[in-house]
Amino acid sequence: MSIPTVATPSGYTLPAVGFGTYRLRGESGARAVGDALDAGYRLLDSAASYQNEGAVGAAVRRSDVPRDEIVVTSKLPGKYQAFDDAIQTVEESVLRTGLDAVDLYLIHWPNPSVGKYVEAWRALIEARERGLVRQIGVCNFLPEHLDRLAQETGELPVVNQIELHPYFPQTEALAFHREHGILTESWSPIGRGNDLLDHPVITEIAKAHGVSAAQTVLAWHVACGAIPLPKAAGHDRQRENLAIFEVGLTDDEVARITALGRPDGRTAGQDPATYEEL
Repeated sequence: MSIPTVATPSGYTLPAVGFGTYRLRGESGARAVGDALDAGYRLLDSAASYQNEGAVGAAVRRSDVPRDEIVVTSKLPGKYQAFDDAIQTVEESVLRTGLDAVDLYLIHWPNPSVGKYVEAWRALIEARERGLVRQIGVCNFLPEHLDRLAQETGELPVVNQIELHPYFPQTEALAFHREHGILTESWSPIGRGNDLLDHPVITEIAKAHGVSAAQTVLAWHVACGAIPLPKAAGHDRQRENLAIFEVGLTDDEVARITALGRPDGRTAGQDPATYEEL
Protein backbone atom coordinates (compact mmCIF):
# COMPACT_ATOMS: atom_id res chain seq x y z
CA MET A 1 0.00 0.00 0.00
CA SER A 2 1.48 3.36 -1.05
CA ILE A 3 1.43 6.08 1.62
CA PRO A 4 1.50 9.80 0.73
CA THR A 5 4.24 11.94 2.22
CA VAL A 6 4.38 15.32 3.92
CA ALA A 7 7.36 17.66 3.81
CA THR A 8 8.93 20.60 5.58
CA PRO A 9 9.74 23.74 3.55
CA SER A 10 13.36 22.58 3.55
CA GLY A 11 12.36 19.35 1.84
CA TYR A 12 12.50 16.80 4.67
CA THR A 13 9.73 14.26 4.03
CA LEU A 14 7.93 11.71 6.16
CA PRO A 15 5.11 9.27 5.42
CA ALA A 16 1.70 10.78 6.24
CA VAL A 17 0.99 8.00 8.76
CA GLY A 18 3.39 6.06 10.96
CA PHE A 19 3.39 2.97 13.15
CA GLY A 20 3.53 3.22 16.93
CA THR A 21 5.52 0.43 18.63
CA TYR A 22 4.87 1.10 22.33
CA ARG A 23 4.62 -2.23 24.22
CA LEU A 24 5.78 -4.24 21.17
CA ARG A 25 8.82 -6.04 22.58
CA GLY A 26 10.83 -9.19 22.04
CA GLU A 27 10.22 -11.63 19.22
CA SER A 28 6.47 -11.02 19.16
CA GLY A 29 7.16 -7.30 18.90
CA ALA A 30 9.65 -7.83 16.09
CA ARG A 31 7.08 -9.92 14.21
CA ALA A 32 4.40 -7.25 14.67
CA VAL A 33 6.74 -4.55 13.36
CA GLY A 34 7.69 -6.82 10.47
CA ASP A 35 3.99 -7.29 9.67
CA ALA A 36 3.59 -3.51 9.71
CA LEU A 37 6.40 -3.13 7.19
CA ASP A 38 4.78 -5.79 5.01
CA ALA A 39 1.48 -3.91 5.24
CA GLY A 40 3.11 -0.74 3.92
CA TYR A 41 4.24 1.28 6.94
CA ARG A 42 7.57 3.01 6.50
CA LEU A 43 7.69 5.30 9.56
CA LEU A 44 8.36 3.38 12.80
CA ASP A 45 8.10 5.13 16.16
CA SER A 46 10.15 3.74 19.04
CA ALA A 47 11.91 5.16 22.11
CA ALA A 48 14.67 4.17 24.48
CA SER A 49 12.09 4.11 27.28
CA TYR A 50 9.90 1.65 25.33
CA GLN A 51 12.69 -0.95 25.70
CA ASN A 52 12.06 -2.20 22.18
CA GLU A 53 14.73 -0.63 19.98
CA GLY A 54 16.17 -4.12 19.52
CA ALA A 55 12.85 -5.53 18.31
CA VAL A 56 12.35 -2.64 15.91
CA GLY A 57 15.88 -2.93 14.57
CA ALA A 58 15.52 -6.69 14.13
CA ALA A 59 12.32 -6.23 12.14
CA VAL A 60 14.01 -3.71 9.86
CA ARG A 61 17.07 -5.92 9.34
CA ARG A 62 14.92 -8.96 8.52
CA SER A 63 12.56 -7.11 6.21
CA ASP A 64 12.68 -7.22 2.43
CA VAL A 65 11.81 -3.50 2.39
CA PRO A 66 14.90 -1.52 1.31
CA ARG A 67 16.55 0.12 4.30
CA ASP A 68 16.51 3.58 2.72
CA GLU A 69 12.69 3.46 2.50
CA ILE A 70 12.26 3.05 6.28
CA VAL A 71 12.37 5.82 8.88
CA VAL A 72 13.30 4.41 12.28
CA THR A 73 12.57 6.82 15.14
CA SER A 74 13.81 6.69 18.72
CA LYS A 75 13.76 9.10 21.65
CA LEU A 76 16.04 10.36 24.40
CA PRO A 77 14.71 9.74 27.96
CA GLY A 78 14.48 12.64 30.36
CA LYS A 79 17.07 11.27 32.78
CA TYR A 80 19.77 11.42 30.12
CA GLN A 81 19.55 15.05 28.99
CA ALA A 82 23.02 16.04 30.21
CA PHE A 83 25.27 16.37 27.14
CA ASP A 84 27.57 13.38 27.68
CA ASP A 85 24.69 11.18 28.88
CA ALA A 86 22.69 12.11 25.80
CA ILE A 87 25.51 11.23 23.41
CA GLN A 88 26.02 7.86 25.06
CA THR A 89 22.28 7.16 25.01
CA VAL A 90 22.14 7.83 21.28
CA GLU A 91 25.13 5.55 20.77
CA GLU A 92 23.37 2.83 22.75
CA SER A 93 20.21 3.29 20.68
CA VAL A 94 22.17 2.74 17.48
CA LEU A 95 23.86 -0.34 18.95
CA ARG A 96 20.57 -1.80 20.15
CA THR A 97 18.90 -1.40 16.77
CA GLY A 98 21.84 -3.01 15.00
CA LEU A 99 21.45 -0.42 12.24
CA ASP A 100 24.03 1.95 10.80
CA ALA A 101 22.11 4.95 12.15
CA VAL A 102 18.76 5.95 13.62
CA ASP A 103 16.86 7.96 11.01
CA LEU A 104 15.03 10.33 13.36
CA TYR A 105 15.96 10.95 17.00
CA LEU A 106 13.75 12.99 19.32
CA ILE A 107 13.99 14.47 22.82
CA HIS A 108 11.11 12.69 24.54
CA TRP A 109 10.03 15.48 26.95
CA PRO A 110 11.41 18.96 27.67
CA ASN A 111 11.50 18.42 31.48
CA PRO A 112 11.54 22.21 31.96
CA SER A 113 12.24 22.22 35.71
CA VAL A 114 15.46 20.30 35.08
CA GLY A 115 16.46 22.87 32.47
CA LYS A 116 18.71 20.66 30.33
CA TYR A 117 16.70 20.31 27.13
CA VAL A 118 18.90 22.82 25.26
CA GLU A 119 21.96 20.84 26.36
CA ALA A 120 20.28 17.68 25.09
CA TRP A 121 19.45 19.43 21.80
CA ARG A 122 23.12 20.36 21.34
CA ALA A 123 23.98 16.71 21.91
CA LEU A 124 21.54 15.61 19.21
CA ILE A 125 23.07 18.12 16.81
CA GLU A 126 26.49 16.59 17.48
CA ALA A 127 25.07 13.07 17.12
CA ARG A 128 23.74 14.05 13.70
CA GLU A 129 27.10 15.53 12.71
CA ARG A 130 28.77 12.26 13.73
CA GLY A 131 26.34 10.27 11.57
CA LEU A 132 24.71 8.46 14.49
CA VAL A 133 21.33 9.91 13.49
CA ARG A 134 20.09 11.44 10.26
CA GLN A 135 17.51 13.96 11.48
CA ILE A 136 16.59 15.32 14.90
CA GLY A 137 13.43 16.54 16.55
CA VAL A 138 11.50 16.73 19.79
CA CYS A 139 8.35 15.53 21.51
CA ASN A 140 5.93 17.44 23.70
CA PHE A 141 7.68 20.80 23.30
CA LEU A 142 5.60 23.92 23.77
CA PRO A 143 6.22 27.04 21.62
CA GLU A 144 8.25 28.57 24.46
CA HIS A 145 10.57 25.56 24.44
CA LEU A 146 10.91 25.66 20.66
CA ASP A 147 11.65 29.38 20.74
CA ARG A 148 14.43 28.79 23.24
CA LEU A 149 16.02 26.13 21.02
CA ALA A 150 16.02 28.57 18.12
CA GLN A 151 17.42 31.43 20.21
CA GLU A 152 20.22 29.43 21.84
CA THR A 153 21.22 27.05 19.05
CA GLY A 154 19.88 28.63 15.85
CA GLU A 155 18.12 25.42 14.90
CA LEU A 156 14.55 24.20 15.19
CA PRO A 157 13.53 20.52 15.08
CA VAL A 158 12.14 18.96 11.92
CA VAL A 159 9.44 17.22 13.99
CA ASN A 160 7.52 17.86 17.19
CA GLN A 161 5.58 14.79 18.31
CA ILE A 162 2.71 15.81 20.59
CA GLU A 163 -0.44 14.39 22.12
CA LEU A 164 -3.12 15.14 19.54
CA HIS A 165 -6.60 13.68 19.03
CA PRO A 166 -10.14 15.07 18.70
CA TYR A 167 -10.52 15.54 22.47
CA PHE A 168 -7.23 17.50 22.43
CA PRO A 169 -6.90 18.93 18.91
CA GLN A 170 -3.94 21.27 19.54
CA THR A 171 -4.93 23.75 16.84
CA GLU A 172 -2.57 26.46 18.15
CA ALA A 173 0.38 24.07 18.22
CA LEU A 174 -0.38 22.93 14.68
CA ALA A 175 -0.46 26.53 13.49
CA PHE A 176 2.84 27.31 15.25
CA HIS A 177 4.49 24.29 13.69
CA ARG A 178 3.27 25.18 10.20
CA GLU A 179 4.53 28.75 10.61
CA HIS A 180 7.98 27.50 11.62
CA GLY A 181 8.35 24.62 9.16
CA ILE A 182 8.00 21.85 11.75
CA LEU A 183 6.15 18.61 11.02
CA THR A 184 3.61 17.51 13.63
CA GLU A 185 3.35 13.88 14.68
CA SER A 186 0.41 12.73 16.84
CA TRP A 187 0.79 10.32 19.72
CA SER A 188 -2.33 8.61 21.11
CA PRO A 189 -4.03 9.66 17.85
CA ILE A 190 -7.29 7.82 18.57
CA GLY A 191 -7.27 8.53 22.29
CA ARG A 192 -6.40 6.14 25.06
CA GLY A 193 -8.78 4.75 27.63
CA ASN A 194 -11.62 7.09 26.67
CA ASP A 195 -14.88 6.93 24.73
CA LEU A 196 -13.70 8.80 21.63
CA LEU A 197 -14.43 6.03 19.14
CA ASP A 198 -17.96 5.72 20.49
CA HIS A 199 -18.75 9.44 20.32
CA PRO A 200 -21.88 10.07 18.20
CA VAL A 201 -20.15 12.63 15.99
CA ILE A 202 -17.40 10.14 15.13
CA THR A 203 -19.73 7.20 14.57
CA GLU A 204 -22.12 9.29 12.45
CA ILE A 205 -19.32 10.52 10.17
CA ALA A 206 -17.83 7.03 9.99
CA LYS A 207 -21.19 5.58 8.92
CA ALA A 208 -21.57 8.27 6.25
CA HIS A 209 -18.25 7.25 4.70
CA GLY A 210 -18.61 3.52 5.25
CA VAL A 211 -15.45 3.29 7.35
CA SER A 212 -14.60 2.51 10.97
CA ALA A 213 -14.50 5.07 13.76
CA ALA A 214 -10.72 4.66 14.02
CA GLN A 215 -10.30 5.28 10.29
CA THR A 216 -12.43 8.40 10.61
CA VAL A 217 -10.26 9.81 13.39
CA LEU A 218 -7.04 8.98 11.55
CA ALA A 219 -8.41 10.65 8.41
CA TRP A 220 -9.11 13.73 10.55
CA HIS A 221 -5.43 13.84 11.56
CA VAL A 222 -4.38 13.75 7.92
CA ALA A 223 -6.86 16.51 7.06
CA CYS A 224 -5.44 18.62 9.89
CA GLY A 225 -1.90 18.20 8.57
CA ALA A 226 -0.68 15.93 11.38
CA ILE A 227 1.05 12.54 11.07
CA PRO A 228 -0.79 9.99 13.25
CA LEU A 229 1.15 7.14 14.86
CA PRO A 230 -1.46 4.47 15.62
CA LYS A 231 -0.47 1.27 17.42
CA ALA A 232 -1.74 -2.12 16.29
CA ALA A 233 -0.23 -5.57 16.78
CA GLY A 234 -2.78 -7.37 14.58
CA HIS A 235 -2.30 -7.49 10.83
CA ASP A 236 -5.91 -6.65 9.97
CA ARG A 237 -5.96 -3.57 12.18
CA GLN A 238 -2.60 -2.47 10.79
CA ARG A 239 -4.00 -2.53 7.27
CA GLU A 240 -7.23 -0.85 8.33
CA ASN A 241 -5.25 2.02 9.86
CA LEU A 242 -3.47 2.55 6.55
CA ALA A 243 -6.67 2.70 4.48
CA ILE A 244 -7.50 6.28 5.41
CA PHE A 245 -6.35 8.37 2.49
CA GLU A 246 -9.50 7.95 0.40
CA VAL A 247 -11.94 8.77 3.22
CA GLY A 248 -12.27 12.36 2.04
CA LEU A 249 -13.71 14.16 5.05
CA THR A 250 -15.45 17.42 4.21
CA ASP A 251 -14.37 20.71 5.78
CA ASP A 252 -17.55 20.66 7.85
CA GLU A 253 -16.83 17.14 9.12
CA VAL A 254 -13.28 18.11 10.04
CA ALA A 255 -14.62 21.13 11.93
CA ARG A 256 -17.23 19.02 13.76
CA ILE A 257 -14.54 16.58 14.92
CA THR A 258 -12.20 19.39 15.96
CA ALA A 259 -15.05 20.90 17.99
CA LEU A 260 -14.95 17.83 20.25
CA GLY A 261 -11.88 19.34 21.95
CA ARG A 262 -12.07 19.72 25.72
CA PRO A 263 -10.06 21.84 28.19
CA ASP A 264 -9.24 18.62 30.07
CA GLY A 265 -8.76 16.59 26.90
CA ARG A 266 -5.31 15.20 27.69
CA THR A 267 -5.47 11.43 28.21
CA ALA A 268 -3.22 11.42 31.30
CA GLY A 269 -2.85 15.07 32.29
CA GLN A 270 0.74 15.23 31.03
CA ASP A 271 1.24 18.97 30.57
CA PRO A 272 4.71 19.62 29.10
CA ALA A 273 4.92 22.85 31.09
CA THR A 274 5.16 20.83 34.31
CA TYR A 275 5.40 17.09 33.49
CA GLU A 276 8.76 15.45 34.15
CA GLU A 277 9.84 12.20 32.46
CA LEU A 278 12.34 10.30 34.62
